[in-house]
Amino acid sequence: MATAVAPPPVVNDGTELLPKKLVRARPLFDPPILKRAIRESFVKLNPVTLMSNPVMFVVEVGAALTSVFVTRDAITGEHPIGFTLQITLWLWFTVLFANFAEAMAEARGKAQADTLRKAKTETMAKRLLNSGGKVEELAASRLRAGDIVLCEAGDNIPGDGEVIEGIATVDESVITGESAPVIRESGGDRSAVTGGTKVLSDWIKIRITSNPGETFLDRMIALVEGAERQKTPNEIALNILIAGLTLIFLLAVVTLDPFALYAVRSAGAGEVPSVAVLVSLLVCLIPTTIGGLLSAIGIAGMDRVMQHNVLAMSGKAVEASGDVNTLLLDKTGTITLGNRQAVEFIPVDGIEPAELADAAQLSSLADETPEGRSIVVLAKAQFNLRGREVHDLDAHFIPFSAYTRMSGVDLDGRQLRKGATEAIVRFVREQGGSVPHNFMDVSDRISRSGGTPLAVADGGRLLGTIHLKDVVKGGMKERLGQLRNMGIRSVMITGDNPLTAAAIAAEAGVDDFLAQATPEQKLQYIKREQTEGRLVAMTGDGTNDAPALAQADVGVAMNTGTMAAKEAGNMVDLDSNPTKLIEVVAIGKQLLITRGALTTFSIANDVAKYFAIIPAMFMATYPALGYLNIMHLHTPQSAVLSAVIFNALIIIALVPLALRGVKYRPQAAEIMLRRNLLIYGIGGIIAPFPGIWLIDQIVHWLHLA
Repeated sequence: MATAVAPPPVVNDGTELLPKKLVRARPLFDPPILKRAIRESFVKLNPVTLMSNPVMFVVEVGAALTSVFVTRDAITGEHPIGFTLQITLWLWFTVLFANFAEAMAEARGKAQADTLRKAKTETMAKRLLNSGGKVEELAASRLRAGDIVLCEAGDNIPGDGEVIEGIATVDESVITGESAPVIRESGGDRSAVTGGTKVLSDWIKIRITSNPGETFLDRMIALVEGAERQKTPNEIALNILIAGLTLIFLLAVVTLDPFALYAVRSAGAGEVPSVAVLVSLLVCLIPTTIGGLLSAIGIAGMDRVMQHNVLAMSGKAVEASGDVNTLLLDKTGTITLGNRQAVEFIPVDGIEPAELADAAQLSSLADETPEGRSIVVLAKAQFNLRGREVHDLDAHFIPFSAYTRMSGVDLDGRQLRKGATEAIVRFVREQGGSVPHNFMDVSDRISRSGGTPLAVADGGRLLGTIHLKDVVKGGMKERLGQLRNMGIRSVMITGDNPLTAAAIAAEAGVDDFLAQATPEQKLQYIKREQTEGRLVAMTGDGTNDAPALAQADVGVAMNTGTMAAKEAGNMVDLDSNPTKLIEVVAIGKQLLITRGALTTFSIANDVAKYFAIIPAMFMATYPALGYLNIMHLHTPQSAVLSAVIFNALIIIALVPLALRGVKYRPQAAEIMLRRNLLIYGIGGIIAPFPGIWLIDQIVHWLHLA
């Protein structure tokens, strides 16, 4: 059986010895992304782009309008420009601040497909020339359909193709998600190979069947680029609230100009408010404060998940995790350890378990694969058989070959072999031995349970079977139970057959599973869940998971996974623990609570701005309005300028609270609402009064207005 082949060990490159934060990952403010975000902040000043954000669009229109009047007055000299210029600068600052936060998230999203392209172009190929079998080394991107390439042990397969000569074991886990390598040989239905996979043993010649732009990786790129993340319900609700408030205040301010003109003419005194004053009133009344704080809250969420060794690429991802309904878990390397482990020695009739374990250990001493090492460890644990030094044995070790599908050792006249069931049966019969009647039943039972049978023989004697299985990570069932209690449904997605998938799903305790899943099927599953109104979180570690990670509302890539997976997801778990989503969900809920609290504060602090700007606008016309100037602001201009400055500075002043976050306590919604209203509602009403008064004192002292 091909599934008995074990992949080579992963070489430790030293990253395990480094602190978690030093493991290679794209930093939060990666210079290329930062430059792109700064550039995009100005590009997003395009009114067509900014119309999707009604608050910032209104602020930009107001900033543009005051800019026109500043320019006019600077040219004509008809009016002094100091007051209007200051208003204009504060308005542009507010718009650019909001644009930069959005541009950072988008710049990271655009980098996802770039990494996939880089992975494709960095692969090198050995193309065979027609004359004399010469080999030419070139980039995989230069290959064309019909080219013949040679792939030897350790080589990455440069493109989709068909094996025309040779036989080899191929590790396809990075593409298919399967943990067990497969045999690929010319002829039959096992000749197709996929670009990006790796040859583990022997060699094959491949005829390339795809041109650049048509490979599997190209399809991955197209799927990642085409994926769009849906808005969260809270995000939609807040957008509706902000748009409604903006429209209401816009209509109110627009009607003030004709009202002021009528009032001045009727009273025969006073002054019609300037455009700068009207724009200032509008900007101060619409929820610009929460608009500016949204980015700070998102960064706070990323910082908090970082404390749990999770890198978040976007604050929106952390926010969405607070409302997740469905969690998709990739099996290999996510639910399971990713490498099959020996868990049981099953001897045939007449053979002692210790004899089977001894033979299995001897045949595995030179086997450096995780499976081989696990056999040595299991024999030591169960029968106290200590591993012997390879160099101390006068032995001839037989490495695994795709041709024989087995490995072993010749020692003291004994021929010890372990390998695929069919290969060992054939070997025993060639040595003149026979196969016990119950041997195949045991092998079939292991296969039905989702494991892999590995037969062991001593020459013509068949000794028994080693049970290899995907090992579910410790505590997985309990952690998934916690997710279930939080209302999150878990679904395991794997490329395994339904029988194996069902066995692993039952052991891990997931609610459902999807077997033999292709990248397209994973993507469609997520889209179907989202169409039904559910928010989906996906964890994965392979290139085959990249499209699904990109489409999911929360895409958590394992740090042990491929770079393509880590770039496609919007979170990377440095501990490679898929159930880390429990902490992420709690942080997401904290993020939502924090945003709700600061939204309450933002709306409440508009009350103080009424007492600052309204009297300043109409006190000359209606002296009785002077009683509303309870802060005793110096002049109408200083009052307006102080309110605008406070409106901008409060964003910065509230950043520490946004970064720290409102403490999350599992409690009823009405209790949280009451708490928010008492602390942030009343606080939002009171805080602006001393703030605007203090700014007015400074403005008056500096003679700015």
